[in-house]
Amino acid sequence: MSELGELMSVDAALMDAAPPPELSDSLPAREDRLFLLLSIFIGIISGLLVVSFRMAIEWLSILLLGVAPAPGQKRLFLIPAAVGIVVALLTRYVFPGVRGSGVNQTKAALYIHNGYISVRTVVGKFLLSALAIGSGQSLGPEDPSLQIGAGVASLIGRRVGLSRARLRLFAPVGAAAGLAAAFNAPISAILFVIEEVIGKWTAGVLGSIVLAAVASVAVARWFWGAEPIFRIPSITLRDPRELLAYSVLGVIGGFAALLFAKSLAYLRPRLRSQPQWLQILQPSIAGLLVGGIGYFGLPEVMGAGYGAIDQAMHAQFALKVLLLLAIFKIVATTISFSSGTPGGMFAPTLFIGAMLGGAVGSFEKIFFPHLTGSLGSYALVGMGVLFAAFLRAPLTSVFMVLEVSGNYSIILPVILANTIAYLISRSLQPVPIFELLTIQDGLYLPSMEEEREENELRVEDALEPVSYPVVKGSDSIAQILSGDRKQDLLSSPYVLVQCSNGWYAARKDEMEKLIDGFPNDSPGPEAQLPIEDLVGKERTPVVFPDQPLANALSFFQRWPILPVSNRAVRGVLEGVVSLDGVLRRYQQS
Repeated sequence: MSELGELMSVDAALMDAAPPPELSDSLPAREDRLFLLLSIFIGIISGLLVVSFRMAIEWLSILLLGVAPAPGQKRLFLIPAAVGIVVALLTRYVFPGVRGSGVNQTKAALYIHNGYISVRTVVGKFLLSALAIGSGQSLGPEDPSLQIGAGVASLIGRRVGLSRARLRLFAPVGAAAGLAAAFNAPISAILFVIEEVIGKWTAGVLGSIVLAAVASVAVARWFWGAEPIFRIPSITLRDPRELLAYSVLGVIGGFAALLFAKSLAYLRPRLRSQPQWLQILQPSIAGLLVGGIGYFGLPEVMGAGYGAIDQAMHAQFALKVLLLLAIFKIVATTISFSSGTPGGMFAPTLFIGAMLGGAVGSFEKIFFPHLTGSLGSYALVGMGVLFAAFLRAPLTSVFMVLEVSGNYSIILPVILANTIAYLISRSLQPVPIFELLTIQDGLYLPSMEEEREENELRVEDALEPVSYPVVKGSDSIAQILSGDRKQDLLSSPYVLVQCSNGWYAARKDEMEKLIDGFPNDSPGPEAQLPIEDLVGKERTPVVFPDQPLANALSFFQRWPILPVSNRAVRGVLEGVVSLDGVLRRYQQS
């Protein structure tokens, strides 16, 4: 059965497996108790799997490419080509769901398949990504780790019989756990999942994500220690003029991210449109080309490239080499990823950013020796710059640099350079890379960047002046009838009653029925009762101008108009909103 068929059959089974009525009331309480506990368990399992995944990549890299790959070694292009055939065949016939980085696949599980990720996909992602990266394909382990963690959460959620709503929530919980262990940076993982996978969150979801991320990082650090992935040199910002150099780095990073995204946008759909027999050969051809880059002089571009990033931070590359590594890493990653080889783009993005940052730092040292910034600081900021511009996760990029460096003094250059790069990338490439890949795959997944940028209409956008009669809730019918307000009240389509505990919006027929029940000549004792007692205890909902306009729509089934209150002074109205006014405002937007 194909992967799509498997997903559809499981989705149908999940929909049919509704709990019996006698259990429906107890399920939410039971799930609430399980949710946080399971989040910790998911974090532990995800951490163990990610540690095993990273160890498998390192072991395969040493086994296949040797301890120290060097130019001129024939295995640098023979091994990736041979392994590429194996990966392609297994992807085509055994693990069809492992193509891609893992980020969009996790989003698809969340928004399309009710949080379902098959065990086959998790196993395949683990094995084939480790094989591909370990053999030298220019890809990274972070994105697959994210999908592996989400798959663990999906499996555990199904085993304990969680509802579909809870199962969907478990996918981002596991994703954060997997990414946190891979990065050894829990804050960055949490922010990325919020920024790119779920977009919006509640306190309960955030708590579960935090617990899972912390648990997975604790497991990872038990094996690797608390040290960050890279050896960070001392970083200081002594001369404010260096911010100009960091600004230049932001500009360069923005255009480099554009080049990277355009390359993927051009090559990937063309390779995917080729016949099936040729698609099977693509990972092997990609391995041959990437291995050729290593064979002819730049083996650093092969694999994730963590070692080269570390070298760049410690000024072990010349300016020309740094530029060549950045350019050929873009080429190698574009080829590897577009061929359908499973693996991620996080590590290549950090690699390119580190090389560009090191190049800017080297240029500064040559032509502006009086500036005191270290090459390591530029390489570190460059990593955040590419992350913000290419992956379009600006907030995550800042905290990632802070977590990796453990140095708050780098915050000003990071914020400045990342913001410049992000704005350039967003203006020149409006479609984010993950949305671009989604479109290429024929899926319709929400764009978190678009959701962040949407101008949500507020209540104040449909606000109308109070043109309807307002009566005090303490007034009686007798008082109303004794004055000259009767005609005004009966001629108005709506009347607002200011009660002691809120507002009441009455329709014209409601007021007519109320007033006609008490004739002017003999109103009776009930006419002395306050009008707020006669209209009942129900009150209109409290609405403020800054609230989302969509929130007001559900209230119009009961109320003809909604009074909009002032936040500073109780009882004072800013105006009213009506259903016609709200719909008219939406039509104008």
